[in-house]
Amino acid sequence: MAEFVKVAVDAMGGDNAPTEIVKGAIAAVNENTNVKVFLVGQEEIVRKELSAYTYNNEQVEVVNATEVIETAEPPVMAIRRKKDSSIVKAMNLVKEGICDAYVSAGSTGATLVGGQVIVGRIKGVERPPLAPLIPTEKGCALLIDCGANVDARPSHLIQFAKMGSVYMEHVVGIKNPRVAIVNNGAEEEKGNALVKETFPLLKNCPDINFIGSIEARDIPTGYADVIVCEAFVGNVILKLYEGVGGTLIKMVKQGMMTSLRSKIGALLVKPALKETLKAFDLEQYGGAPMLGLNGLVVKTHGSSKSVEIKNSILQCITFTEQNINEKIKEKITMEEK
Repeated sequence: MAEFVKVAVDAMGGDNAPTEIVKGAIAAVNENTNVKVFLVGQEEIVRKELSAYTYNNEQVEVVNATEVIETAEPPVMAIRRKKDSSIVKAMNLVKEGICDAYVSAGSTGATLVGGQVIVGRIKGVERPPLAPLIPTEKGCALLIDCGANVDARPSHLIQFAKMGSVYMEHVVGIKNPRVAIVNNGAEEEKGNALVKETFPLLKNCPDINFIGSIEARDIPTGYADVIVCEAFVGNVILKLYEGVGGTLIKMVKQGMMTSLRSKIGALLVKPALKETLKAFDLEQYGGAPMLGLNGLVVKTHGSSKSVEIKNSILQCITFTEQNINEKIKEKITMEEK
């Protein structure tokens, strides 16, 4: 039997912990026999949740952690002081090589700090970005960065483009992925100082498929596969995506219930509509990987349910099996040469 891909999961992180976290973890191991999950959290509570499920005992291990880092806590201080927290202990499993990856719906700040301080950056990587997959008309695109670096420099964005290209090609399977930079117009001379300075550098990168600027309205059409921006812009795009998507689904459902005729029509189109809307459900894509670290760190939404946790764990398998970190190292090394 092939060796397990080992994933440390913060069982205490998120609005729905530990119930939805444990449920998602068990769903992942029951779906894929190549993964082993280390549930890190208050052991008695975690084991109580586990008692409701049937699973292969070899694929699940509980690691006791007595402390929990809350969302409102200052991240740096929390990481330093709460050494026995589920976040710190789970990340140390990755640092020590016991686990290949880490998944958490807990504190974003603590995850970002812990990723850099505990897991550590790949040599040559200036700033590790958060990079979620977002749905598009043609499948999905990688939004990089969406929350880690709000004051990025051009050199950071160049690395984001390269790391994003590696991820889309080897994890998602898109050959020669199209890279675009978020801008307020298609023309090369448009944009703020950061975009204007970065554009020609991306244009002259020989190892990425740069196609120019992308306006926000073109993102859902699938115009590009890797969407490069600094974290402030990326986070606004991501949150707007989530808000508009949720509102549209709600409005469609309400519209279908307005009359007897619309209700009958709803019954007829429900299967096709359900499948279409599923493609635009962000939960289906798992969490946002923090690229450029010595191990994989995946941050899911604080409100994550079991589906997103399961998919976040499963995406760690492809990442590990495709040896993404080594491929990123190669890209960054080429850049230095």
